[in-house]
Amino acid sequence: MSVHLVGGGATAIADAPLYAPFVAEASLRAREAGRTRPRIAVISLHPEAEEKAVALGELLVEAAAGTTIELLLTAGRAGEPIGLGAIADVDGIAVGGGIVEEVRAGLEPVFGELRRQVSGGVPYLGVSAGAMVAAEGSLGGGSRIGGVVVSPEDPDEAGEELQIETGIGLVDVAIDVHVAQRGMLSRLVAAVESGLIAGGLGIDERTALIVGDGALRVEGAGSVWRALPIEGGVLVSTIGA
Repeated sequence: MSVHLVGGGATAIADAPLYAPFVAEASLRAREAGRTRPRIAVISLHPEAEEKAVALGELLVEAAAGTTIELLLTAGRAGEPIGLGAIADVDGIAVGGGIVEEVRAGLEPVFGELRRQVSGGVPYLGVSAGAMVAAEGSLGGGSRIGGVVVSPEDPDEAGEELQIETGIGLVDVAIDVHVAQRGMLSRLVAAVESGLIAGGLGIDERTALIVGDGALRVEGAGSVWRALPIEGGVLVSTIGA
């Protein structure tokens, strides 16, 4: 099974096909487990968690294209970590967006169980911050490295240093999102050049990166940007759909 990472922005019903590969894998997992319909955990740690969990669930239902799926919605709250019950006995796990530090903190107690389930064949879907925390090293929301501005600054977070925290560890390179839309490629390049990360992948909005046993696969409207260190600098390339 695969790790499906969406770069954000894909919130309209018209974007549902982007989630179809994840739902298809969850359905296959359910059949292998002897279930007639897949059980998918949908977790939101967004400040508007209840609304966002419902919205992501609706996209998954639409992506199922008539196949009945069972949704287990969890709307988390800041400072209240997710429990194991939220992801118990499921065929797929979907984690939505939010403030990346809060999403990471809310999931941290179940990192080990998430890794165990995915290695055992349960597909993972991460959207926006849910994609960022899937990495071994999770990028934070900072816009500066060594005090130097490396990406457009949010007025509410001006001056914050980019921090790297332990992520779930489903992919071995750092993940950034909203890349073309929010000017985040410069941050990814700077993080690689500074040595904060050994390499990174940046995903545009309305774009999915699927990481499985074979080659990386890209679906959707945008690109996935790859930043790798080379002698004297950073090599940047794109992986298109």
